[in-house]
Amino acid sequence: MALTDLLKTEHVLLDIEAVSKEACIDQLTSAMEQTGVVHDADAYKRAVLKREEEGTTGIGFGVAIPHGKSSGVSQPGLAFARVTSDVDWESLDGTPVRHVFLIAVPEEQAGNEHLQILSQLSRKLMHEDFREKLQSATTIEELIGALE
Repeated sequence: MALTDLLKTEHVLLDIEAVSKEACIDQLTSAMEQTGVVHDADAYKRAVLKREEEGTTGIGFGVAIPHGKSSGVSQPGLAFARVTSDVDWESLDGTPVRHVFLIAVPEEQAGNEHLQILSQLSRKLMHEDFREKLQSATTIEELIGALE
């Protein structure tokens, strides 16, 4: 499944205020709840935070990819936030986070779905020009276009 199929325009939050990773996860979860991707935000958020306890999803380069498999998710989804100030995500490289991709997968589809999404994102994030597009995008359409 293509990343652009999962990332709805309503799931893109540009230049939001988030003082913590939990606050950022809350805002992104809310966006996916409003479109029906998530139908039980509390259950989904618990799954995401449990995954965070197992190890950071701050992958470096100022990017985090939190994710959760939960019965509170109706269909696979992806959300993105660009935050206005640094968020401590306990990243692997020690840098604070400014770009967050949140992955939601229904528990019953938990097989390889989230791994495929993570793999696609990771391949793109290795390229500096892609990361620069995340930072410089001025519209939601521009940001989604960078994922194509």
